[in-house]
Amino acid sequence: MPADDTAPAARSAARPKRRPAEIQPRRRLRHRVWGGAPAGLGPVLAGPRLPDAVRALRRGAEALGRAVVPATVPALAGPAPALTGLALRIRAGGAVRRPPAGRGGSRGPSAPRPPRRLYEQARRAWDRPLTAYYLILGSSLLITVLGLVMVYSASMIKALELSLPASYFFRKQFIAAVLGTCLLLAASRMPGKLHRALSYPLLMGTVFLMVLVQIPGIGHAVNGNQNWIYLGGPFQLQPSEFGKLALILWGADLLARKQDKRLLTQWKHMLVPLVPVAFLLLGLIMLGGDMGTAIILTAILFGLLWLAGAPTRLFAGVLAVAGFVGFVLIKTNENRMSRLSCIGAIDLGPQGECWQAVHGIYALASGGWFGSGLGASVEKWGQLPEPHTDFIFAIAGEELGLAGTLSVLALFAALGYAGIRVAGRTEDPFVRYAAGGVTTWITAQAVVNIGAVLGLLPIAGVPLPLFSYGGSALLPTMFAVGLLIAFAREDPAAKAALAMRRPGVRWKTMRRRVKKRPSGER
Repeated sequence: MPADDTAPAARSAARPKRRPAEIQPRRRLRHRVWGGAPAGLGPVLAGPRLPDAVRALRRGAEALGRAVVPATVPALAGPAPALTGLALRIRAGGAVRRPPAGRGGSRGPSAPRPPRRLYEQARRAWDRPLTAYYLILGSSLLITVLGLVMVYSASMIKALELSLPASYFFRKQFIAAVLGTCLLLAASRMPGKLHRALSYPLLMGTVFLMVLVQIPGIGHAVNGNQNWIYLGGPFQLQPSEFGKLALILWGADLLARKQDKRLLTQWKHMLVPLVPVAFLLLGLIMLGGDMGTAIILTAILFGLLWLAGAPTRLFAGVLAVAGFVGFVLIKTNENRMSRLSCIGAIDLGPQGECWQAVHGIYALASGGWFGSGLGASVEKWGQLPEPHTDFIFAIAGEELGLAGTLSVLALFAALGYAGIRVAGRTEDPFVRYAAGGVTTWITAQAVVNIGAVLGLLPIAGVPLPLFSYGGSALLPTMFAVGLLIAFAREDPAAKAALAMRRPGVRWKTMRRRVKKRPSGER
């Protein structure tokens, strides 16, 4: 017998009502379709548009009390509007979810633009823990290698003039670079306590050698400056170059110990004995007539005082005393006065006193954008004095052009930035003072040398660090770079990153993650 049409509605009214939160969306819709709850949906399903088979299926489902949604309902031809909306809601499983509205009615928040995305990626890469480590190692290595190439190119003619082999100066510089590499590796592997322990023997040994330089018969003068000791054969030593490293290590250890004892708030503890010892080294250097090295040593002293937090009045007082002494030393020496007058000179002068400065400008001007090529310099053929030492940057500009000189400047800028970053991010006071002192040394010496070549500063006679010819300057500089590498490695984040890159750690990590699977072989 056909079931009564009112029976399902009666049974649905007699059932206990559940809370809306307990009813799932799909089950609620099926209950409403076949329970007779929606008033306007019954005539649609029972209307003349539906085939007889579908109506029979509906009656059978109502008689059995089962909630079955026919799969053929969405595919019916010409469904009613209510049926279409119902099918869409059933297929979605509930309420229709709309995408979040973005700016201006867009589908979502707008993605960052490509330039901004590139900037964010570059900033994240620049902030990695090993950035300073790789900058110091890479820039110092590139400067040293490029310096070897330029020393060979700039010194060939000078060696032939002295009846020496063309590679004479290059071979000496290469030997110094090998020894300096050994010092760099040793310094980069030393612990901080050993660095501090070496400061006092290094300072005393340097002072002893600088006193020996002033003894007639032991010290030798080169270009009017008596600051060399011959070691036998073609090798000689300039102790004042090691005085820079000794002042940095000893001053950093002194200031660090006083900071631990909270004594740097008193001006006498900040100045004594740092400033008297620095003046002792400056006096021994000036007895030999080397004012360029004295300028760099003064810059190191000011860098240490600034890092120690010297008050402005105290800093200005020391600067005023150093400036007055320097003015007296320049005013009382005719050679220094002539060098001061050659700043920005464009002619040789009445007696040729600006010959070196003017020909340095000629070398830079003839280089153009990309230079005349390696070995093709004209100024090194006797026109430019000291082409492989003080004015090697001018030869680099002539042979490598503006691109080569800008590359050298970029490498020094990267090295200086990395040193400042190491000094700024450490919590160890000794590391801060030592890294700041080494960065001040290399940066100030590069500025003085390049400024003299460009005609912006007086010619001070200091070599370009890691670039110019001179083993006595290269050895302590590479040891100082090794200090920066060691300090960069001691950073906790950098230490963890380096530990993760060891082969043993990587193998253990992969072994822990990869699960062993049976191969199926028996």
